[in-house]
Amino acid sequence: MSATDDILAFAHIGDLHLTEADADNARDLHAIVDQINAVDGLDFVYVPGDNADNGTPEQYALARAELDRLRRPVHVITGDHDMEGGSLAAFYAGLGAPRLPYAVTVSGCRCLFLDMCGPGSGGPDFRLGAEQLAWLRREVEAAEADGHDCALFMHSYPADLRGEGEAAAVAALVHRSRIRLVEMGHTHYNELANDGRTIYAATRSTGQIEEGPVGYTIAAIDRGVVSWRFKALAQGWPFVVITAPADRRLAHAEDHIVSGTTEIRALVLGAGRIAVCEFSIDGGPWRPMRRAEGERRFRASVDWPVGAGR
Repeated sequence: MSATDDILAFAHIGDLHLTEADADNARDLHAIVDQINAVDGLDFVYVPGDNADNGTPEQYALARAELDRLRRPVHVITGDHDMEGGSLAAFYAGLGAPRLPYAVTVSGCRCLFLDMCGPGSGGPDFRLGAEQLAWLRREVEAAEADGHDCALFMHSYPADLRGEGEAAAVAALVHRSRIRLVEMGHTHYNELANDGRTIYAATRSTGQIEEGPVGYTIAAIDRGVVSWRFKALAQGWPFVVITAPADRRLAHAEDHIVSGTTEIRALVLGAGRIAVCEFSIDGGPWRPMRRAEGERRFRASVDWPVGAGR
């Protein structure tokens, strides 16, 4: 589907911090993989680092056994816990992950996966290094030249970079480019920040939960509009992500203001076939949405009522 439509949609499983096979987070990861495998409509699964709590081969074997079960591509990056042994040798050997950084184009969006930890010395010594920073600039410029939006996948916020001038350089790059989303882990909390141009999002840890129930995020970029919603593991199907119009908290452009003729679009995920989808504005009457053959989103066109908001 991603070769023909214009929405990027992915699942984000928060920092795993795997230790032992009989630990709660190992069981939760198994259940999350089962849930993601049960639905269609996602391009890939993202895991943002801190995969093995102590960076040991045994812990990576637990992670790989579960991630290998996923029925769609998985992108795994590094976190500071992956550097606990002093290098990333166990990370690459244990997970068979491609060497970072790398980029893939999915549904017209350039997805850039970074290593904040390898250039450092262990712990939260977050750096990119000169070569990776230059690579990032080239990739963003090439995507811009091709008319593509970008999504940046890294372990923590760009502001956490400690290499000389790196935090300011990445911030400037993000601000002047079409990087729509920076997707992260590390904080162990669900966080959303909107700087008026780009959305910064972090998903709750799977292995060291400090708030709320365990779960994962479904995120999307739909023609420049970012949508982001956390799904608790215990929450049932179907699961709806409204991909347009923009949530007011994530809106950051004049064309995100809703007025006049408006197309409503929604990604609806379920363990079975979704037969019917309807929408309502501000508690008004329910009206049908349609999904064309081979299309992931349900759609409807409406004359948006003046003053309506939900």
